[in-house]
Parts: sequence; C-alpha cells; structure tokens
Amino acid sequence: MSTEAGTQAQNRQMRTAGKGKTYDMAYIGIFTVLIAICSWISIPMEIPFTLQTFAVFLAVAVLGGKRGTLSVVVYVLLGAIGVPVFSGFTGGIGIIMNTTGGYIIGFIFSALAMWLIENLLGRKIWVQAISMVIGLIICYAFGTAWFMLVYMRSTGAVGLLTVLGWCVIPFIIPDAVKIALALILSNTLRKPLAGIIGD
Repeated sequence: MSTEAGTQAQNRQMRTAGKGKTYDMAYIGIFTVLIAICSWISIPMEIPFTLQTFAVFLAVAVLGGKRGTLSVVVYVLLGAIGVPVFSGFTGGIGIIMNTTGGYIIGFIFSALAMWLIENLLGRKIWVQAISMVIGLIICYAFGTAWFMLVYMRSTGAVGLLTVLGWCVIPFIIPDAVKIALALILSNTLRKPLAGIIGD
C-alpha cells in the first residue's frame, strides 16, 4: 500500500509539474503577444512613442523575472526572424541592426536586470519600481551606445548629447508614466494570477 501511495503521489507531482509548464508557456506566449501589440500602438505626439517599454516592464512584474525575461526574449527573436512584431508592423534582422535596434536588444538586458534585483530583494512594489528605473537606464545606455556605433559606421561621428537629444530625453517623461502604469497594473494582475503563476 505504501508503494502504491508513493506512486500515486509521484504521479500527482508529475501532473502538477506538467500543468505548471503548460501555464508557463501560455503566459509567456500571452505576454509576448502583448509586447507586440503595445509595439504597434503609437501615441501621436511631437515625437511619437509606443507602449513597448510598458509591456516589457509589465511582463516581468507580473510573470516574475524568469518567465518575464523569456517573453521578452521570444518577442525579440520573433522580430529578428522577420515576424512583424516591432513598431510599425516591422520585423527582420535589419531592424535590429539599424541605429535604433540597440533599444530593442536593450529590453532583454532590462528584463535581466529586473530578474536579478527580484532575486536579491524580492517582488515588493518599491523594489519593482527601482528595478524598472534601473532597467530603463540600462536600455537607454545600451541603445544609445548601439546607435552611436551604427551611426558612426554608416554616416559619421555623432556626439553623445546629440543622440540623447534624439533618442532618450524626449522619452523620459513618457517612459516614467509607463513605469507608473506598469506598477499599478502589475500589482492588480498579480493577485488573481498568483495561484496559477506563483508569486
């Protein structure tokens, strides 16, 4: 009887593990699609911006570091192989190799930084706020360095302040708003999903 009970317990664990992996794949897929949709949404201003950053932060905040980072990686890989998931319904390795492609790659480093901070300090809302700010700075830094390198090779040298004026400074306030929205929405979504995706 003890052997039979042990076998039944093991089978239940295997079913639970399989169910957990299915949920993981489903939520990673859902948030990959969400990032793509938010990339397509352009807010008309003097310099238009998308909700891409918001979706990246939301994915990591809701799903946790591992699953959130995987959703970002899948999104970037889909775009790299030509699926039109990037801004303006574009895709392909050429988009990434262009001047602004570093900001797309930077999303992965942002997610990794948030994952690391989550592992060190937990998932309290103030920790997530700090991790999003740090992730944004990392994305800015990587994307700006990439822009300068590609621009220098294709056009000529360009100053750091000039690139910051083109690619970073106009987006600081909108990105701060996105961080605030991601924090509020992630805190709301995590409670009903906690039993499925963990906390």
